[in-house]
Amino acid sequence: MAGQGSKHFDVLIVGAGLSGIGAACHLQNECPDKTVAILEARGESGGTWDLFRYPGVRSDSDMYTLAYSFRPWKGTKAIVDGPSILSYIRETARDRGLDTKIRYHSRVIKATWSSTQAQWTVEIDRADTGTTEQLTCGFLFANTGYYRYDAGHTPHFEGSETFNGQIVHPQQWPDDLDCTGKRVVVIGSGATAVTLVPALAEHAEHVTMVQRSPSYIASIPAHDPLDDLFRRLPPKVAGHLVRLKNMLMGWLIFQLSRHSPQFMKGVLRKGVEKQLPAGYDIDTHFTPPYQPWDQRLCLAPDGDFFTAIRKGNASVVTDRIDSFTATGLKLESGDLLEADVIITATGLTLLMLGGMKIEVDGRPIDVSEAVTYKSVMICGVPNLAFTFGYTNASWTLKSDLAATYVCRLLKRMDERGFVSCTPVEPGPLVPTAPYLDLSSGYVRRSEGTPGAFPKQGTRAPWRVRHNYPLDILMFRYGTVEDGVEFSRLAPERVSPKPSTI
Repeated sequence: MAGQGSKHFDVLIVGAGLSGIGAACHLQNECPDKTVAILEARGESGGTWDLFRYPGVRSDSDMYTLAYSFRPWKGTKAIVDGPSILSYIRETARDRGLDTKIRYHSRVIKATWSSTQAQWTVEIDRADTGTTEQLTCGFLFANTGYYRYDAGHTPHFEGSETFNGQIVHPQQWPDDLDCTGKRVVVIGSGATAVTLVPALAEHAEHVTMVQRSPSYIASIPAHDPLDDLFRRLPPKVAGHLVRLKNMLMGWLIFQLSRHSPQFMKGVLRKGVEKQLPAGYDIDTHFTPPYQPWDQRLCLAPDGDFFTAIRKGNASVVTDRIDSFTATGLKLESGDLLEADVIITATGLTLLMLGGMKIEVDGRPIDVSEAVTYKSVMICGVPNLAFTFGYTNASWTLKSDLAATYVCRLLKRMDERGFVSCTPVEPGPLVPTAPYLDLSSGYVRRSEGTPGAFPKQGTRAPWRVRHNYPLDILMFRYGTVEDGVEFSRLAPERVSPKPSTI
């Protein structure tokens, strides 16, 4: 891999988070002859797991499937905290010497493809020096996550400027915020809110979660005794078995939610009933208006969220906010909530490719109008791939497959002497649909906005399948040649129609 002074690389990876470090590892293992650099906009690696520092921050996927396939998780807990995930990412990079390949404070603001040169020119904003620089590469691999890192989504709240206490978004959690002995209101009902409530309830006077509508919340054991049986086997075998078991369980729950939603509603409701006191108003506070997995399922390890409610340290209010007051919130029902701290766990702002602008031969690309190819490339855009993990399973299950596919594609191009690969449009006979099939607010808000995700086709290879078993077949063993045009030389030296394998 080329050094820090190099200006051209075979592959530029954008993002030094969970996906970016994983992609670099795959390239190191499978394409060791490629020169690679990692561009990171922030001053530290780790992505999400360095950015989010609110109390109790954790993954809503088990660590056995969130861990890389080539480096199984060896811990005994399935659901782990953010600092543990961050350490895992950084240790992986350090153990493989990839931490020296990261160029920090390097935000990619524009990438321009030249068919004549068969390369990308990447314009970088250097936050540490206040300058811009350019690097070139043969292949651009965006591992930028799916949301804006500099700001979360906070809706307008009437009268918020009159509140005498502190208003905090979890994405910008202050290091000096202490909620001990304070009345805390958490606005929201997603995974972040469900994580924050029990963590804050340990020391706050009381925590109230205010939600417009409920989410599905499932209690799961933080430690599965079955995993201890697997650990009697050799470590590598045990790691793969635990990963496979958890992957299959997650896949089964999703399939049951899609094909037998009433059954899953009953299962989830019974789980809530077991956790809450008799007579609790489950219909109002824990019965969502949508089907299971129309939005992501929230997890409560060892039922910690419900434990805080049972102990009286936390409560749930289902209502709409009329306005902020000097001392808290006024609800549309007329009720008043007193608060010293209000936390707006109101979601993320989605952002494709980290917000970078894309041009192909001088033509700006509106990614939101393009169609994705195999959920990792963009039709009409050569030599560019991106990572977007599963919405119904661990992010890393998909990112591992995406990186594997990119390595296969690069090796195939080298074998045949190709310098570019361009996914083709599906054509008018293939209808399109939104890239994401969730009804979550942050997904619906992003549609049609700048930085929105591309569309998907309704059949392969343009369809986005949130199905890990089927994706294994496609990414690891399927052809890399369907629906892609390859060129051996720059277009000025080849026939007008690029050769297609």
